Amino acid sequence: MKKLSKVLGVLGFATIVFSSCNNSGTAPESNPSTEENSEVSISDLKIAYILTDSVIANYDFFKEQSGQITEKGKKFETELGSRARGFEQEVANFEQTAGSMTPNQARAKQEDLMKKERNLVTYRDNLMQELQTDESKLYSDVIDEIQEYLTEYAEANDLEMILSYTRGGAVWYSKKSLDITDKVTKGLNEKFIASKNQPETPAK
Repeated sequence: MKKLSKVLGVLGFATIVFSSCNNSGTAPESNPSTEENSEVSISDLKIAYILTDSVIANYDFFKEQSGQITEKGKKFETELGSRARGFEQEVANFEQTAGSMTPNQARAKQEDLMKKERNLVTYRDNLMQELQTDESKLYSDVIDEIQEYLTEYAEANDLEMILSYTRGGAVWYSKKSLDITDKVTKGLNEKFIASKNQPETPAK
């Protein structure tokens, strides 16, 4: 008679099936069955999950850094707006005085304005690229920080797996008792505050 035992996994882990067969139908006393040792209950898997978006949004390091990027963006917007208004005024002045210019003067001024327009577009693109780079680096740094802390948290709490729970993601249901979002966010913020309070090492 076949006896089956299943080890249940998460996030698409395949079910592994172990089977054993006794030719005589009765296990001999000298060779006891090891089926009980091979069975693994889902309750034995020590798993928790975090709401990733919530952790990031409430992580003080992320809020602080994203606030700085926002202020930087506002400053860039002001600078770009000032340059754009200056260019528009120069174009308007040219349109008003073009009739009094010689053809060569008008052509030279048009070329100058076209060059300034290209420079303004390049300046705008560079500002946008800088902000995008800052945002990408911040996200990467935050993920690294969370990954490092989750490793420490898992080891301290004897967890075998911590999942990322997002709406429409791979995990469609989990008991609320497995949710460690608040604990992880609290721990991350405490660690961040502690790092800010540490005295800076003087440069050699």
